[in-house]
Amino acid sequence: MRNNSGSAAGEEPGEGLDRYHIAILVELQRDARLSNAELAARIGLSAAPTWRRVRWLEEQGYITGYRAEIDRRRIGLGVLAFVRVDTERSAGSVTRELEAAIRALPEVVACHYISGAGTFELQVMATDLDAFSRFSIDTLLNLPNVKDIHTSFSLGEVKAGGAMPLGHLRLAG
Repeated sequence: MRNNSGSAAGEEPGEGLDRYHIAILVELQRDARLSNAELAARIGLSAAPTWRRVRWLEEQGYITGYRAEIDRRRIGLGVLAFVRVDTERSAGSVTRELEAAIRALPEVVACHYISGAGTFELQVMATDLDAFSRFSIDTLLNLPNVKDIHTSFSLGEVKAGGAMPLGHLRLAG
């Protein structure tokens, strides 16, 4: 059974990781396009055990995927909005229906349950303010169980797509 941190119940986060596992995570966060040979050289292991460790990290769910980071502005997505969604009810079935509807929207690039006012916080990308306005009125406000939305717009990114902090992980053994 997994808890909210992604660890098995009773297990410390990162339990079973040694310094090589952590070094692999650090290096792949910096550059996921490293060849196995280059990764091995950077962490001080030969290629075969490095490959096995990467596969283990993937199988155990520490590494959940690899992807390119795309500059949204270069592809015409000039607006980044943070949308707080207030719901009518928070019963399980209606919440799951709303979650499924949100997952199906390509404009929504992230969605989080939040504490305080609202139920969800969405990150939404659009080409411009007119496109965002149409999306809000035609789509977001018509999602199941949506009571209201509140939007803030990014005026500029200070930090985005940063690496996960790993300093809290304890070494195995």
